[in-house]
Amino acid sequence: MAQERAGTDAASRRGGVALDPAFWRERRVLLTGHTGFKGAWLALWLQSLGARVTGFSADRATRPSLFELARVGEGMQSIAGDVRDADAVAAALKASAPALVIHMAAQSLVRRAVARPRETYEINVMGTVNLLDAVRLHGDDVRAVLVVTSDKCYENRDWEWGYREHDAVGGHDPYSSSKGCAELVTDAFRRSFFAGRSPGAQQIGQHGARLASVRAGNVIGGGDWGEDRLVPDVMRAALAGERVRLRNPNSVRPWQHVLNPLSGYLLLAQALWDCPEHACGWNFGPPDEDARTVGWVVERIGALWPGGVQWVHDGGPQPHEQRYLKLDSSKARARLGWAPALGLEPALQSVVDWYRQLQAGADMRTVTLQQLESLQLATAAASDRGASAGIGAT
Repeated sequence: MAQERAGTDAASRRGGVALDPAFWRERRVLLTGHTGFKGAWLALWLQSLGARVTGFSADRATRPSLFELARVGEGMQSIAGDVRDADAVAAALKASAPALVIHMAAQSLVRRAVARPRETYEINVMGTVNLLDAVRLHGDDVRAVLVVTSDKCYENRDWEWGYREHDAVGGHDPYSSSKGCAELVTDAFRRSFFAGRSPGAQQIGQHGARLASVRAGNVIGGGDWGEDRLVPDVMRAALAGERVRLRNPNSVRPWQHVLNPLSGYLLLAQALWDCPEHACGWNFGPPDEDARTVGWVVERIGALWPGGVQWVHDGGPQPHEQRYLKLDSSKARARLGWAPALGLEPALQSVVDWYRQLQAGADMRTVTLQQLESLQLATAAASDRGASAGIGAT
C-alpha cells in the first residue's frame, strides 16, 4: 500500500494521474454494457480494485462470451435491462446509488447498423439520452460520468494524421453517425445540466456530476466473440482450421489491447473526481506505429498461432468503411500521464495465448485474471512513463 501511494504521489507531482486502488476500494460504480467484451474486461478490473460494481445490460452477450467464460458475474450485481427503456435505466440508477457511472452499452457492429439503422440509433443515441437524463433526475450521489463512444465518431476525411478532440464529429454510415450523435448529446447535456468546462454554457439546472466522453476503437483481447470483427473472425477460423474472409485487407486501423484504453478510462474517472476541467472529450489511441493494415494483423496472428492462419479477400458488396483512421491522444498523455501499456506485437501475443488456453480447456477466469494482473503492472509502468513525458506539456 505504501508503494502504491508513493507511486500515486509521484505521478501527481509530475502532473499525471496514477491508478490508485485506494480510490476504487468500495466505490459504487454503475457500469452499463457489462456483458459485452470491453464491459466484461472493465467489470473484472473494477472487481480486482475492490469496487462495488453494478452492471446494467440487455441479454445481448455473444455465445460464447468473456462474461460467461470468465464468470465475471460472480463478483458483482447484475441488472438485466435495455438502455432504450428509460424507466429501467432510472430504476437501475436508483437501486445501485452509484458514485460513478460508466456508460458502455451500445450496438457496436458496423454491418448490423447498416441492416438495422433504427435499432442502432435507438440504442446508441437514445440510450445515452436515457442514461444522462436518469443521472440528471435521480443521480444525487453521482459525482462523475464517463460516456464511451468510439474513434468512429469523427467526420472521417481519410487524413494521414490523427483526429484530435476538437475535430468535427460525423459519420458516413449509421454506426459512425450514431456515435457522433452520442457525442453531441453528451456535449449538450454537459453544457446544459452538468458541472465542468462548458464555455458560454447556459445551464438550466446545475448537477454536480462531471461528465466526460472517451473515444477509442479497434480494441483486441482475449474473449472477444463479436460478429464481423477482425480478431474474433480470425480466432474462430484458427480454432476451426478454416480460412478467414477479409473485407478490406488494406484498411488501416489503430489497433490496441483492450486494457490500454480501459486504463485511460479509469485514470480519467479519478481525475474527474476532483478536477471538473477534465469534463470534456478524450482520445485513447495507440502510437502511430501500431496503426496497421488488416492484412498485417492477420499475418502476425498467423505467425503466432500453431499451424498458421489462411485468409482470402471477400470481394462482395460491403458497407461503407473509411480506409484510414487514427487518433491523436496527446491530451491524455500530457494531462493524465496516460500511455498505452502494451504495443501491438505483445498485445497480439496476449490474445493468441488467451485463445490457446481456451483450446486447452483451462479455467478462463483464472487465465483472464492472470492476464489482467500482468497487464496492470505494465499499465502502471506505462502511466509512470507517460506522466514523466508529460512534464511541461500543455
